[in-house]
Amino acid sequence: MAIHFHEEDLPSDDLFAPGATIAVDTEAMGLIPGRDRLCLVQLSDGSPHEHLVRFGPDSDYSAPNLRALLTDPDRLKLYHFARFDVAIIRAYLGVMATPLYCTRTASKLIRTYTDRHGLKELVKELLGTDLSKQQQTSDWGASEINDAQREYAASDVRYLHRLKEQLDQRLHRENRMELAQACFDFLPARALLDLAGWAEDDIFAHG
Repeated sequence: MAIHFHEEDLPSDDLFAPGATIAVDTEAMGLIPGRDRLCLVQLSDGSPHEHLVRFGPDSDYSAPNLRALLTDPDRLKLYHFARFDVAIIRAYLGVMATPLYCTRTASKLIRTYTDRHGLKELVKELLGTDLSKQQQTSDWGASEINDAQREYAASDVRYLHRLKEQLDQRLHRENRMELAQACFDFLPARALLDLAGWAEDDIFAHG
């Protein structure tokens, strides 16, 4: 395995296998997209290489190579919590990183025997691997990203391809794949609602 660190953008748009699904995650200064600054974007095509793109406090977030990858209509983007990642990418990079698949959403549709849908729990149950979350609340806006932070960030995309395989098997088994796809298709709109101020309100509810 190798973790590749980049400042402000990917060095080129040919670092990943042609047409491969790209696992995507983000790290920010907080959990409110649009308020809290995007600091890091992590990427993997399922190979033993993960790529981390770090943005500084004075970044203009132009990142043309990263934007091209995230908006490629022929590449599925694979997230664990797409609602947040898509929103913060939209807020700072100005693009909608689709089409998408969300392992957290898939888990909630198929693992109805539990309310534990975090990445750590999914990786443990479906892949038999323990993930460390020690760096989850570290300072991602620091001037230097240390080795422990880099490993943590890379691990957030390292297992998503394998998780998707396991979740898809269960979605097909329970005839919920079509419903899952409808949820994935709605997530960009859900992210836009969050950014527009409707993060907590259910505009579809009666009343």
